[in-house]
Amino acid sequence: MRHAFLFRGLRAAIVLLLSSLAAAQAADAELEEIIVTAGFRDAELLRQAGSVSVLESQRVQDRAAWQLSDMLGALPNVSSSSGGARARFIQMRGIGDLEQFVDPKHYPSVGVLIDGMEIGATATGAVLSDVRQVEVLRGPQGTRFGSTALAGIVNIRTRDPGEVMNGAVKVGYGARAARLLSVAAGGPLTDNLGGRIAAQHAGGDGFIDNAYLGRDDTAELDELSLHGKLVWSGGGNTLRFSGLYLEQDNGYDAFSLDNNRVTLSDEPGRDRQQTWGIGLRGEWALSETLWLEAQLHRRGNDELYAYDEDWLHPGFCGADAACAANAYNSADRYERRRDALSMDARLKSEGETLPWVAGAYAQLRDESLARQYTFLPAAFHSDYDTERYAVYGQIEYAPVDNWNLRAGLRLERFRDEYHDSNGLDTRSRDTYWSGEFTLEYLLAEHTLLYATASRGGKPGGVNTDINFQLPRVSAERFQPFLAARLRFDTETLFNKEAGIKGRYLDRRLRLRLALFHADRDQAQLENWVWDGATFIWTGMLDSADAQNYGGELALDYRLHERLSVFANLAYLQTNVDRLEVFDLDQNQFIVKEDREQAKAPNWQYNIGLAFSLSPSWHGRLEAEGRDSSYYGYYHDGKLDSHTLVHASVRYQHRGIAVQGWARNLFNQDYAAHGLYVAADPRLGVNRTYTQLGEPRAYGFTLAYDF
Repeated sequence: MRHAFLFRGLRAAIVLLLSSLAAAQAADAELEEIIVTAGFRDAELLRQAGSVSVLESQRVQDRAAWQLSDMLGALPNVSSSSGGARARFIQMRGIGDLEQFVDPKHYPSVGVLIDGMEIGATATGAVLSDVRQVEVLRGPQGTRFGSTALAGIVNIRTRDPGEVMNGAVKVGYGARAARLLSVAAGGPLTDNLGGRIAAQHAGGDGFIDNAYLGRDDTAELDELSLHGKLVWSGGGNTLRFSGLYLEQDNGYDAFSLDNNRVTLSDEPGRDRQQTWGIGLRGEWALSETLWLEAQLHRRGNDELYAYDEDWLHPGFCGADAACAANAYNSADRYERRRDALSMDARLKSEGETLPWVAGAYAQLRDESLARQYTFLPAAFHSDYDTERYAVYGQIEYAPVDNWNLRAGLRLERFRDEYHDSNGLDTRSRDTYWSGEFTLEYLLAEHTLLYATASRGGKPGGVNTDINFQLPRVSAERFQPFLAARLRFDTETLFNKEAGIKGRYLDRRLRLRLALFHADRDQAQLENWVWDGATFIWTGMLDSADAQNYGGELALDYRLHERLSVFANLAYLQTNVDRLEVFDLDQNQFIVKEDREQAKAPNWQYNIGLAFSLSPSWHGRLEAEGRDSSYYGYYHDGKLDSHTLVHASVRYQHRGIAVQGWARNLFNQDYAAHGLYVAADPRLGVNRTYTQLGEPRAYGFTLAYDF
């Protein structure tokens, strides 16, 4: 049964594709071109080497997606790690962070940008408001983004002002009091100046019932986003100003002793953040073939992450003495503040002869943490400052017709300082490089073959939680293990990839296939140790060598101007050469060899069709599925495989559109995150607990475009 979902998915994709080919007609049904903007130069999707997915605005609307986490299942070899109200971290090809508590994250392995602005250390703020498209680039993007994109990048593009004044108003309502209000408007303000502003508020009661408090909104969503743009152009030059404000005040009440959506916590948590940012970007033509580009971003973020650690209320055990002996009452609260300033300037040549890019980058970032925890002797606080400086360059060369070589290199210098109330005072310096070498061959006007080798880097650092817990854990059993892991090493990722991209059958079929193999040197893997004698959990980043390999296949076929089918398939194999862990079942340290990596399912798929019954009626039906995957390294528990079905139908007349939608149509239970702990005091033994994903959700939206 392990591959049953995959086989059904592949079979469905093949049937859809073959039936499309057999019934193909309508020569005017060719697919539109898609332009990817995340690189140094805008490029057509089928003319850009590398594994890239693009989610266009209509795809986002059909899913009724308000946030990036609502769309991740549509992306091959992309996963997420929850542990909060929303997915907090993203993994690509099995590489990415899983969770965060005390230790500061230098940089997530997958970067997230909104209109070129890095939104910080979690993906929670990736709201899809007035979005034009979402670009997902897999594999190291080191030349362009450095350590921001070890495993890949997600680039969210919102709509530009446009040449005519236009706008949209959208309202929506759905199950569990889900609600949406969105307004956007923009266009020319003067002959040379355009502007656009958008606001969105989304919320709902969530899908958790707290039986102890008698509430159904302890996992509520309450999310506000505002963003605006001013674009000035004249004389071939362009100046862009952008502003962003995100406010999320969500509840976090997720884990149940019965692994369902009914909780018993007396202190439900919060997953709250406020993020603001401003950006200025300019493009100046220095000559017919030489351009200067420069951008400046300033960003701030306040985050609260709090949860009821015991998941229970004080009177849960009643008169059961054995239960009471195992029970405890605790809550944990983390308040973080981040401020960042980044600057990037580059010279870029245009033309057919040796186009090149040369630039410099700098980022200054401050992060402070205040923690309140029931079992701490006093409140904990820390300050963490980082500096990144980089120089980079890229050059292209076409030795003969249809062949192109591209080489890029980035040298990055990293510095940090860390101080906390436990007396830890540390400084570190690191220098590393990243880059790529790519060979492209245009086989014909419609087919691109490519091979690329790319390298990414991510700085090492200090496990601050180990420093605090080291004198408190059992001396003979745990201190030697933890003392050897006070620091973790710089991770490097060397990725080799080959692929084919093309457009066929009168430009109605779009195909993308990528095969990759990546070596992870000193991979930063999240590990945990439980000392039962002192009741202390200690988290850390451990270092081990690992490998990741597999492929992605994407097919889009328009068999008729009113019917399109699509299939996105992914295969992934991962392993960790050797990692020592404390096994909670065996209650001892063991060495795991050739172990698969966490949050790295062997297969994923997303298949479906988009149709138009008439010029006014449109719909989409799709299924997404993934294999089981480990959720950590300290235990061999897995998140089960699952398949979800989504549907939508839309009626549109002139500027008015009414849409009905449903996600997880068949109400499939599936896990978004997992823990292996002795949470139930009645049992007193470790077992797997899961944070369940969204059950069936449905609703409607009413939109007016003007």
